[in-house]
Amino acid sequence: MHATESPLLRHDQDGITTLTLNRPQQFNALSEGMLEALQTQLDQLAHDENLRCVILAAQGRAFCAGHDLREMRATPEQAYYRQLFERCSRLMQSLRALPVPIIARVQGLATAAGCQLVASCDLAVASDSARFAVSGINVGLFCSTPAVALTRNLPIKRAFEMLVTGKFIDAATAAQWGLINQAVPDPQLEQAVQALARDICSKPGISIRRGKAMLYRQQMMALPDAYAHAAEVMACNIMDAEAMEGIDAFLEKRAPRWHAGAH
Repeated sequence: MHATESPLLRHDQDGITTLTLNRPQQFNALSEGMLEALQTQLDQLAHDENLRCVILAAQGRAFCAGHDLREMRATPEQAYYRQLFERCSRLMQSLRALPVPIIARVQGLATAAGCQLVASCDLAVASDSARFAVSGINVGLFCSTPAVALTRNLPIKRAFEMLVTGKFIDAATAAQWGLINQAVPDPQLEQAVQALARDICSKPGISIRRGKAMLYRQQMMALPDAYAHAAEVMACNIMDAEAMEGIDAFLEKRAPRWHAGAH
């Protein structure tokens, strides 16, 4: 990659923004530049009221090989590492905090912080040939920050097995365990991701935004508090014009007439 090339590409179309990791020769490792570029885009997208869905994709043979180990070894200082992992943790939380769904489009390898990226997205579709691992343990580093996202996707014993062995799992296993939503034949990956994104965009945006925020907030609550919060969100949601139209359409046995661009 030439020095003038951006580590991250952006494409906007019909309410869908695609962010593409663009360090293919480095297997899209999360360099400081990549982290900064991703964080900048997510911060901007968080305020885009026309946004409906985000796709996180990657150029080349790998989705993301995790942190840039060569760059990390160039500054062997604990303060530097602490700051680096804090930046990465903020990025992962920004994915969850983004008001609209974000879909990981995964091909090739997704390892360590790359696997964390997949786990931090709301949805994930992978090609059959994709493989996943939290392999830091193989170089003597337990993947502690990836473990946070991984254990919020997988049963604890499955996650711990991956963390302490560093072994790869294939796409079919990742789907079975809950790390991704589906695995599709390699030539169908783009089609499957676009179909999922378009399906999301066909629903009222305000309901999707309310729903995503509610889903992750209630997950951290005790059961009575979760139900109280969900009930309040649903009561507000049902007062939205789009929800009223959707219910009327159902009762009248017709297709709903959504307001274009409603959020």
